[in-house]
Amino acid sequence: MTAGDARRRRHVWVSGRVQGVYYRQSCATQAAALGVSGWVRNLSDGRVEAVFEGSPDSVGAMVEWCRTGPRYAAVDGVLVRAEPAEGTTTFSIRG
Repeated sequence: MTAGDARRRRHVWVSGRVQGVYYRQSCATQAAALGVSGWVRNLSDGRVEAVFEGSPDSVGAMVEWCRTGPRYAAVDGVLVRAEPAEGTTTFSIRG
């Protein structure tokens, strides 16, 4: 693995019944368990937006988690965009 492969960053948008079902809090809990940094927030159009940064395996696991989400979520789709790692070290829930 080269230095450039050490960290991965993915920006995701999750659609479906993903607000009002503890999606953001569950996402933060999962990210902490996997050692992933970044953030998650609700969007005004009903989607959830998140950024994950960390090891390739951990970030991949977070993206896969988004496809199901917490117990009461009903995910219709997940759009994923690769981005350059920025070196974030914490995970937060935004507005």
